Amino acid sequence: MSPEVAKVVEECMHNYLMYEHLLQVSIVPPEKVHPRLWKGVGRSYKPVDRVLIERKHHDKERTLEQQQKLVTGVLKRDQKRRKRIEAAGIDYECPEMVGCVQAAPKKIRFTD
Repeated sequence: MSPEVAKVVEECMHNYLMYEHLLQVSIVPPEKVHPRLWKGVGRSYKPVDRVLIERKHHDKERTLEQQQKLVTGVLKRDQKRRKRIEAAGIDYECPEMVGCVQAAPKKIRFTD
């Protein structure tokens, strides 16, 4: 914007009443303007696809050790759940976990 236009806008808009407030307009010299004031103005916002990120995290390839660690964690939680049910005095026969056997991971990468 040219300095002449800025001066006219300042004169017209200074003390302009907007929504029960007076606008205080002044010209800011170029040396006081922050260099990154208009950074990213022309760029549109692209939201992060959290579902895709979580899907990739969930479906990632696991080694045999990682798979075994997952299965042991599930089995420990199942044992805690069974103990809580017994401690509550509930006579319930919990079905066995499907993955009790230490199975190999579903996704295996061959190095041929």
